[in-house]
Amino acid sequence: MRLIIIDGLDGVGKDTHARLIKERYEKNGERVVIRSHPEDDNFFGKTTKNALLGNGPVNKTKAAAFYMLDVLRSIKKYYRKEDVDTLIMVRYLMGTAYLPFCLAKISYQWFENFVPISSYMFFLDASPEELFKRVQLRKEKEMFENIDELINVRTKALKLAINWNIIDTDRSIGHTASHIEKLLKKLDKKS
Repeated sequence: MRLIIIDGLDGVGKDTHARLIKERYEKNGERVVIRSHPEDDNFFGKTTKNALLGNGPVNKTKAAAFYMLDVLRSIKKYYRKEDVDTLIMVRYLMGTAYLPFCLAKISYQWFENFVPISSYMFFLDASPEELFKRVQLRKEKEMFENIDELINVRTKALKLAINWNIIDTDRSIGHTASHIEKLLKKLDKKS
């Protein structure tokens, strides 16, 4: 099974590129599942989403805890299953970057040792200013979708993304997809 991880901040294009990657592998006849956290098909994902739409420290803690449970549920349900050739996990390890950095680093290391990882780990990155413009177009605003939080979380996430393929998404979707495609071809050859 191929495990592809797509992570990054809000507005960076994670779901768009996950869908493009899914289409790529489906054209080759593969069975592909995307899990984009928080998912709305279970209690943990729904609770996470509701907390993200709230404010304050209780909702931040609640969002982080239930987010982790949502990810763990997806791993248990879809990882290494016979009817899945490629599993694409969107919003996976970098949810830890929303915590204070000392906790983020510990949580990230714990998760990295506990959950499956692969060489197909893509951190989609863009400037906080560009991300802020993109999230302003959304109907619902989450607690971390302001310029200060985007700057803060991006700084922490880039410190955590040491062994990731970092992709600049300030450019067009087509340019970003082309960059990801080249990396996928290279990684597929190694597998």
